[in-house]
Amino acid sequence: MPGITGMSESDAPHHWLDAQDSPPEGDVLSASEVRLVHSARAGDQEAFRELVQRYERRVFRVVNRFITDPDTVADLLQEIFLRAWERLAQFDTSRRFGPWLFRMAINLTYDHLRRVRRRIRWSLFSDSSRDHVPDPEVRDPRVELDLSQEVQLVLAEVPEAYRTVLILRDLEGFCTADVAAVTDRSEATIRWRLAEARRMFREAWERRERRGRRDDSDSSAENTG
Repeated sequence: MPGITGMSESDAPHHWLDAQDSPPEGDVLSASEVRLVHSARAGDQEAFRELVQRYERRVFRVVNRFITDPDTVADLLQEIFLRAWERLAQFDTSRRFGPWLFRMAINLTYDHLRRVRRRIRWSLFSDSSRDHVPDPEVRDPRVELDLSQEVQLVLAEVPEAYRTVLILRDLEGFCTADVAAVTDRSEATIRWRLAEARRMFREAWERRERRGRRDDSDSSAENTG
């Protein structure tokens, strides 16, 4: 899986954004999986439990790319598999189970993020938020951020459709065909979106670096003054 662990901050946005196509582990349509899906559709809970065991770690990793809080991710994981169980009768058995499951996972993840954003916007207009004055002694949170957190913040600046492709393709190592299956888009569209997403990420990363250098310069000027 293409990753960024252990790289220097300056290398990060260039190394993992140039990954080569490689199929994800364990996402091959096997005869055993077809049998499990058919059995689960017939109401066999043990068969569905085995499908959960096959996919839960990878679904957790994908959702964790969008949401960093592990408790929230765990709650979403339960919701994702519950939704999959409830809608299994709608699954087209001529297709692969993995892309269908990951599409559901990503849709529910974005639904959660939108709810969070709505709550934040609403709180901005609440009486309590109007009276809140930020503590001037609170340090700049970027000082405490590690590389993975920096990447998470920059990814949030990439529009959803492009961010999804970037996460699945470059961070989680899905091949282009599988990203196309998950997002229900053509491979040509995925390749175009990936190129655009990489450009957007690089530009957002560079903007963040420039802001950091400017803030450091301002802070140094204040200290010397």
